[in-house]
Amino acid sequence: MVVDKVRVRYAPSPTGEPHVGNIRTALFDWLLARKTGGEFIVRVEDTDQDREVEGSIELQKNSLLWLDLDWDEGLGKEGPYGPYVQSERLDYYSAAAESLIASGDAYRCYCTPRRLSALRADQVTQKLSKLGYDRKCRGLKDDERDLLENTKSHSVVRFAMPDTGTSEIVDMVRGRVVFENSLLEDFVIVKADGFPTYHLASVVDDHYMMITHVLRGEEWVSSVPRHVQLYRALGWKQPTFAHLPAILAADKTKLSKRHGATSVMEYREMGYLPDAMVNFLSLLGWSIDGETSLIDRNDLVENFDPSRINVSGAVFDSEKLDWMNGQYIKLMDPDKLGGILFEYWNDFPPEEFEYSPTLEECKSVAPLVKDRLKTLRDAAPLITFVFKDTFEYSLEDLIQNGMDNSGTFQLLSASEKTLSELEVFSAASIEVALRGLADELGVKVGQLLGTLRVATSGQKVSPPLFDSLEVLGRDKVLSLLGNAKLIAESS
Repeated sequence: MVVDKVRVRYAPSPTGEPHVGNIRTALFDWLLARKTGGEFIVRVEDTDQDREVEGSIELQKNSLLWLDLDWDEGLGKEGPYGPYVQSERLDYYSAAAESLIASGDAYRCYCTPRRLSALRADQVTQKLSKLGYDRKCRGLKDDERDLLENTKSHSVVRFAMPDTGTSEIVDMVRGRVVFENSLLEDFVIVKADGFPTYHLASVVDDHYMMITHVLRGEEWVSSVPRHVQLYRALGWKQPTFAHLPAILAADKTKLSKRHGATSVMEYREMGYLPDAMVNFLSLLGWSIDGETSLIDRNDLVENFDPSRINVSGAVFDSEKLDWMNGQYIKLMDPDKLGGILFEYWNDFPPEEFEYSPTLEECKSVAPLVKDRLKTLRDAAPLITFVFKDTFEYSLEDLIQNGMDNSGTFQLLSASEKTLSELEVFSAASIEVALRGLADELGVKVGQLLGTLRVATSGQKVSPPLFDSLEVLGRDKVLSLLGNAKLIAESS
């Protein structure tokens, strides 16, 4: 195998929604490929048919698309090493297994599940230091094997691990990793249903797809000797490995559903930006200098170096993600944020809104909320009044400290007249007019604006009032002030 460029693969299984740990692996794959001018392949590992969940691969695809992690082959993109779905590659695995049997590096095992369970129970009772298969079928004579082949309804194929020596790799993250071969049992490479196990399928696919670097979670470190010996027995060059640190929750246990959202698509629904999510995930176990937090995508690619990946687990800090997402929103052009809000609200319509806002309306409200958001989901409650024709509030909310019913009615009437007479209905002209009106009426500016805020938004706290009034428009503002007058007058 001669490869003149880096080729990495992300290999999801169709067993559920894409976990942030899986996508972090995909991201590191993508960064390495883009940094080196290499190729990023996505293949589907669906040999565990019993655990397959319908729609899982579509979720994987949507996650990569949302994060803009473009791939070069697989998952709908044709390439020279397809097919890219393992259940469509069974001939490759069968040929490899038969080759291993012929060379004596693998053998058929006819032991029943009942025998294997009894064997393990006996080993536990005897408190043996090494548990696992006792290699009963490894030493079968030809006539014994022929008899079993004719009488047994099924069999598996096991790899014959060497009794001596070591298996080792030089890991990009962990350095030299060494295992004693004698400590491992003869493991299954082809199951009774004819499908390969992960060990055989991944090695075969990585070879034929010319994968140069395998990045995967640290839970696969224990599989290193199995894969090293498979490469040896098949006469293939093994790729370079990098085993990534686990992602931990705040309590330093492995991140799971009990800690909150773990699916990447959940974070999309919660209102996180893809660029912020990519930035955040890239720092789970890796950094440029140990200090810089906000890193744009181009700088991530330019600076990515697998040797800077940490061995220790990386804590998923939700507060840091919120802060980072908020920073990305603050730095965004308001029109761009408006377009993003338009798409987000179309995909996840806020319950508070009475109608779906147009793109232009979304662009108009974006400046009102831009500096107040941590997530896109935070926006709707702040500007609900823009997308509702009516809302409820109490007289007590309308009347400010130091004011009464009649005084409040006077403020509303005067404001209605002043705003109706404005030549230009803009935030700047509204501010000048209302501050002047407060002086004219002899009330505090805060009293006047507090009453107008409740009257036009139904909220005691809202985005900047003058800008909000401009967005609402003169006609709607005057209508809302008229409603407020009726409340104040009728009490």
